[in-house]
Amino acid sequence: MSYDFIVIGAGPAGLACAIEAKKRNLKYLVIEKGCLVNSVYKFPTDMVFFTTPELLSIGELVFVSNSFRPTRMEGLNYYRAVASYYDLTINTYEEVTGITQASGSFEVATNNMAGKTTRYSADKVIIATGYYDNPNMLGIEGEERKKVSHYYTEAHPYNGCEVAIIGGKNSAVEAALLYQRAGANVTIVHRGPTISDSVKYWVRPDIEKRLESGKIKAMFNSRVTKIDPDTITVTDTNSGNTIEIANDFVFALTGYHPDVELLRQAGVRIDERTKAPEYDKESFETNVPGLYVAGSIAAGINNNKIFIENSRGHGKSIMSER
Repeated sequence: MSYDFIVIGAGPAGLACAIEAKKRNLKYLVIEKGCLVNSVYKFPTDMVFFTTPELLSIGELVFVSNSFRPTRMEGLNYYRAVASYYDLTINTYEEVTGITQASGSFEVATNNMAGKTTRYSADKVIIATGYYDNPNMLGIEGEERKKVSHYYTEAHPYNGCEVAIIGGKNSAVEAALLYQRAGANVTIVHRGPTISDSVKYWVRPDIEKRLESGKIKAMFNSRVTKIDPDTITVTDTNSGNTIEIANDFVFALTGYHPDVELLRQAGVRIDERTKAPEYDKESFETNVPGLYVAGSIAAGINNNKIFIENSRGHGKSIMSER
């Protein structure tokens, strides 16, 4: 099983790379450890993209939406249609476990859900694995409890419950608003003195109004230091004082980070501060010849710099000289 290109990751950036490879009649394979566009699938159930369908489209297939801002479900439907329209070769639920160089090419090792190990050979490899599968952990007692999640999906199950949202950026604020509207008693716990300056301008007035009215409670300059079955312990970062508050569910929405171990294992130099790989900004080729990055993994922990809208062209840049 030898290929011109192996693309690791079937998100929008990975699919765009596959489309460009197919246009050039290259032999390629996309390998994805989860489902198609796994990160989009993990978005909140009722999420609406704050961008236009045109900027989420890849290839030449038009993204048709019922409104100016498409929903998560419309996004899933669209990317499935893309994979079908271009008849892309994609292996889902197969995880890449290693990338090694051998005789001028790359060997890619994988495991599938049945435990079968496969080895592929490729002249070139594109890593487009994103970051959404890797939440930033709190590292506190009780974080492993079933009532703790690093993702939010839909609010209905939490009606009437005491819900703590850890974080103060967009995901945390949007979750707090969603759960409060569904009848949850929401408390935001955030290290900063107020919600983040990065919160979207069209969301900020809503959260500020609800904080002012007390409909959503907030504990700023604070952090959760322990999670118990029916309470959480919150510590004031200024005074060091602690308080226990009633709690049924915790959503630790403190961000995500890329998994750079495959890149590091293959010899790519990684900035230890930002976790960003070393790569050429025009060709997206890393310091390892023939190994490329595409999508948000190129930004390291600064994942607000690269997203679908400005990474859907990475495939064309990578394939431009083919």
